[in-house]
Amino acid sequence: MNLLTVKYRLFDPRLAPRRTKLMVPGWGGEPQPRRDGSLEQAWHCMPFVESAQYGIELFYPYDNELHVTRRDGKVVLEGDFGDAPDTGLQWPPFRSFGDAYYTYQLLLDLMVEPEVAVRTEPHPRYYTSFEDDVPLAVPALLRTSWWPMISFVVFKAPPEGRTHVFRPGEPFMQLVMLPASPDFTLVEMNEDDAAERELRSQRIHASRETLGADSRWLSSSDTVFDATYRRLLRAAIAKSRQSSD
Repeated sequence: MNLLTVKYRLFDPRLAPRRTKLMVPGWGGEPQPRRDGSLEQAWHCMPFVESAQYGIELFYPYDNELHVTRRDGKVVLEGDFGDAPDTGLQWPPFRSFGDAYYTYQLLLDLMVEPEVAVRTEPHPRYYTSFEDDVPLAVPALLRTSWWPMISFVVFKAPPEGRTHVFRPGEPFMQLVMLPASPDFTLVEMNEDDAAERELRSQRIHASRETLGADSRWLSSSDTVFDATYRRLLRAAIAKSRQSSD
């Protein structure tokens, strides 16, 4: 298996890029056990766990909070960044961009292979916040194998009455590596493929008692959980690793 190497050049070490970590306790949920009566948490869902840890998270590198809201249909940015540094960079690093968006000058350069692109995304904690205060990065695809420039990232401002907050040392967006070109064709399954998938689905359903019954539990919202997907996922990963050795 070929491992992707992502090289980075930092202009501000406090951005602290790293593989995204699911924080429990924290934005990934509370350490509620998988047992009857527990409140379901984001980390209970393996598809979300894998997705949340798929990219690179960036941390807000400034000392003071930035509050973003909209008033009378206009973006309002409230934060103290002090005097402009003698670097020639945009200052303050945030500025409004029309009536519903704002931008951030991202002092980070990522180098990837030509067949790979870098996509900006909201940090996964955006989807788990009950306060609705997490910045919303707008997805964009950058082909950084030939683009070494400092880029600006676009964020969507919250609706009036809501405030998005950038806090020192808190992750505020995620970067994901993807194929640079979406070379795929969308076709309907033929009868043989559809029949094979349906048979596999029926076998998994019939095997749930064996695969996941010993870990079945009922959440406080009356949702049934078991270990079927988690155990099949582990088996699929193990098989993939064996075939690549």
